[in-house]
Amino acid sequence: MHHKIKNIIPTDDYKLVVQFSEGATKIYDIKKLYDRYPIFKMLDDITLFKQVSIETGGYGLIWNDEVDLDSEEIWENGETTITPFDGLISFGDAAEMWGLNESTLRKAVKYGKLVNGTDVCKYGKQWVITIDAMNREYGKKRV
Repeated sequence: MHHKIKNIIPTDDYKLVVQFSEGATKIYDIKKLYDRYPIFKMLDDITLFKQVSIETGGYGLIWNDEVDLDSEEIWENGETTITPFDGLISFGDAAEMWGLNESTLRKAVKYGKLVNGTDVCKYGKQWVITIDAMNREYGKKRV
């Protein structure tokens, strides 16, 4: 299974705070790769390290043409951390992961199947939903 990266924050101590579309956050220490893969030593330049970006599609990180990192490495070997936003996902991500249409989720709110303020919440134009509510109402995710 591929885990999709939604946000990345590089820190001053060469760690990456990585938020995944599944609603989980991991902290990954890039320095542990220095001995296994010498190419990663170039990231000891803090300016280059902080230029990290999310690869198109969200399944990896890239710094330049020579250095990239797969999302699975971060998922498997990153340290799980707790944030106030864990367990929340956008309607778009939820629809994709469960094989639904976003309109299905909006209708579920309208008809009371998903409770606004408990299961879901709208911020501006963006709806978010808890993973627990998705599992309860639609079973295990498909993707």
